[in-house]
Amino acid sequence: MTPRIKKLIGMAALLPALVLYLFAAAALGEMLPNFQLLKVIYYLIAGIAWAFPVKYLMQWMNAEPAQKPPDPNRD
Repeated sequence: MTPRIKKLIGMAALLPALVLYLFAAAALGEMLPNFQLLKVIYYLIAGIAWAFPVKYLMQWMNAEPAQKPPDPNRD
């Protein structure tokens, strides 16, 4: 797969996933008790947690394509 196609697929998956994560994190945050310290801790964790799966997606998107081994039947 070419790097250009991988980046297109990665961005097409990343943008909607981040929007869904944003709405889900906000909805869960509203369900927390009205205790400010708890909400601050929750939003700090939720604000950082999205980066871990995105890290692996970015590594995949930016990985060099695998080199094909030389064909022994060709001269």
